[in-house]
Amino acid sequence: MLASTYPRWPGDHEPGFVHELAKRLVGQFHVIVLCPHAKGAAPAEMMDGVEVIRYRYAPAGLETLVNNGGIVTNLRNSRWKLLLVPGFVLLQAWHAWRLCRQRRIDVVHAHWLIPQGLIAALLGRSFVVTSHGADLYALRSKPLQALKRFVLGKAQAATVVSSAMRDAVGQLGANVDRVSVVPMGVDMAGRFMPNGAVQRSRSELLFVGRLVEKKGLRYLLDALPAVLQERPDVTLTIAGFGPDEAPLKAQARLAGLEDSVRFLGAVAQKDLPDLYQRAALFVAPFIKAESGDQEGLPVALMEAVACGCPALAGDVAGLQDIFGTQADACIVNPRDADALAHAILRQLRDPKQAVERSLSMRAAMRERLGWDHVAPRYAELLRSGRQEY
Repeated sequence: MLASTYPRWPGDHEPGFVHELAKRLVGQFHVIVLCPHAKGAAPAEMMDGVEVIRYRYAPAGLETLVNNGGIVTNLRNSRWKLLLVPGFVLLQAWHAWRLCRQRRIDVVHAHWLIPQGLIAALLGRSFVVTSHGADLYALRSKPLQALKRFVLGKAQAATVVSSAMRDAVGQLGANVDRVSVVPMGVDMAGRFMPNGAVQRSRSELLFVGRLVEKKGLRYLLDALPAVLQERPDVTLTIAGFGPDEAPLKAQARLAGLEDSVRFLGAVAQKDLPDLYQRAALFVAPFIKAESGDQEGLPVALMEAVACGCPALAGDVAGLQDIFGTQADACIVNPRDADALAHAILRQLRDPKQAVERSLSMRAAMRERLGWDHVAPRYAELLRSGRQEY
């Protein structure tokens, strides 16, 4: 597996969906993950049966292209990090080529079209490529669009994580007949589950995610004063980190929301279920960022619904894959502060109905997005693309 975002160590708060897939394939494959090194991370280790190799692409103090917001956001916020891109790509390509020669790799699974998919296409090995969202929706220059089409044309199989993303592949001009919708999964059997022993709050709103533009948290803070006018007992808990943390805290302070908003910072995966099981409403005010970047299939939203937490989300393509028939009641335009506040209050006024709606969504989601259904689909794709060398 070639990846950029990957846990730096066990229990890391960085997104771990690639590792969650990798460890579920261990029983059928010897899985090697090649991902970038970061300060404090081991150059090589075994994690849950997965062999993880982290390649160096800059001095340790400068290996900051990936973490704390993602590549697209980091490049937008710190233009000097463009200088890190050539080393990041070329050194991952060199290490991947060396691994293929030394370890007789049968199949490569590239996560993200660019750069991992491009690297896989140039290796001359059978490969499957998965797009997670930012790589498809952002990076919109004509040369990069052409590279995406090249990667999709070379792959033995390609997957996207939502049905809306498959439509976006068609708009790119690539052949959608070879593209399958296979999401990343959520652990609905062991970790993210309802807990009847926990009393669900009637007033706590919850946001979980990176503090970056496409998550839309600024719009939730805009809407919160209107919510507080009717429900002064409402609080907002924010679990996340990222480059927009300082301006978001300043926004909350200027709006006089210090007593109603709590920033927790980064929260470990193992501690998230407690938040989802307790909150009255999970609010994910997603938007399409200026760069074009937007959510593919948001993992935190899936986790919240898996825990039976009522949920409300911004109107971006693909969320119907989570909300299903409940989409109209759970999707709102977050840029309209009044509409967002009204939608929040509507859910809070009838907590019993909100929970029943969430449990209905969970039951429908279980058959499509649980890891025990998702991982076998990826295993089948990888076996079909496997070649002996």
